[in-house]
Amino acid sequence: MLSLILLSYYSGDRIVKAYLKLSEILDNEQIPFELIVLDDGSKDNSYEIALGLEKAHPNVKAYQLSKNYTSHYAIFAGLSVCNGKCAMPIPDDEQQPYQTIVDMYRLWQKGVKVIIPYRAKRNDNFFNNLFANVYYKTINALSDIKFPDGGADLFFIDRELIDIINKRIRAINTSSIIEVLRLGYNPHFYAYERVKGVNTKSRWTLTKKIRLFKDTFFSSSTWPIKVITYLGIFFSFFALAIIAFYTYIRLLGNPDFWGENMPGWTSTVVIISFFSGLILFALGIIAEYIWRIYEEVKNRPGYIIKKK
Repeated sequence: MLSLILLSYYSGDRIVKAYLKLSEILDNEQIPFELIVLDDGSKDNSYEIALGLEKAHPNVKAYQLSKNYTSHYAIFAGLSVCNGKCAMPIPDDEQQPYQTIVDMYRLWQKGVKVIIPYRAKRNDNFFNNLFANVYYKTINALSDIKFPDGGADLFFIDRELIDIINKRIRAINTSSIIEVLRLGYNPHFYAYERVKGVNTKSRWTLTKKIRLFKDTFFSSSTWPIKVITYLGIFFSFFALAIIAFYTYIRLLGNPDFWGENMPGWTSTVVIISFFSGLILFALGIIAEYIWRIYEEVKNRPGYIIKKK
C-alpha cells in the first residue's frame, strides 16, 4: 500500500478534488493507497472537510496539527501515522502531475527506495527563482548533501526509511527532505514538467523561507564553524606578523618610519571596528548552533497532532 500525505493548509475543497483525481488514477493502475490529510493548523473549514472525507471513504485519514508548523513538520507528522509500505507527501495545488506518482511507484516496485521528484524548469517569478537558486546552490556548495538542479522539497520513500525517520530523527529545526537525503540509499532523481495553467499563490512567506533556509543550512552544514576556525588561525598569524614587524621597526628600524605627525587613531579605530564586527559575527554563528543544541536538550516535540 502507498501512503499519500496530503499537505493541507487553507485547502478547502481542493482536498476532495485531489482525492477524486488520485482515486481515479491509482485505481486504474491497481495501486492500493491511503490518503492522509494532514492539516497544518488551518483556521478555515479544511479540517472539517477532511473529516467528512474520512467518514465517506475508508482509505482516508484526517489529522490536524495544534498550530501552523509549516509543511516540513507536517510531513514528519504524516510519516509518523502512515501505514503504507512506501509513502510520499504531496501538496494540494496539483502542480505536480499525479501520473508521476504512478511512475515513482513503479520505480519503487523495482527496488528503488528513495526517489526525489524535481521540476525540470521552475518558471516562477524573478524573485522566487532568485531565492530558490541562491538557496539550493548555497546548500549544495556548503553542506554534505546535494540537491538536483532547481532543488526539490518532496520525496517518495520506502518503509525502511520511514521507520528510520520515525525512530531515529528528531523533527525539530530541520527539514524532511534534508533528513531523507542525508540517509543515502542512492536516491533516484526524477524530473517532471509542472502542470500548465495551475497558478496557486504560495503560502510560504518571507519569514518562513528565511527560517527554512536557516534550519536547512545549520542542520546540514558545519561550514560556518570551520570558517570561524580558519579565520581565527589566519588572523592569529597575521597578528603575530604585525607584532614582529612593529618590534623590528621599534628596535632596529627608522623611528620616523611612519612620520612624526601621524598619531594613528584612524587606523586603530578601523582595525578595532573590523575585528569587533568579525568577533560578533562569529559569536552569532556559534549562537545558532548552541541555540539548536538548547532546543534539542529541552526535548520538546517538533509538532503536535491534535486528538480528534
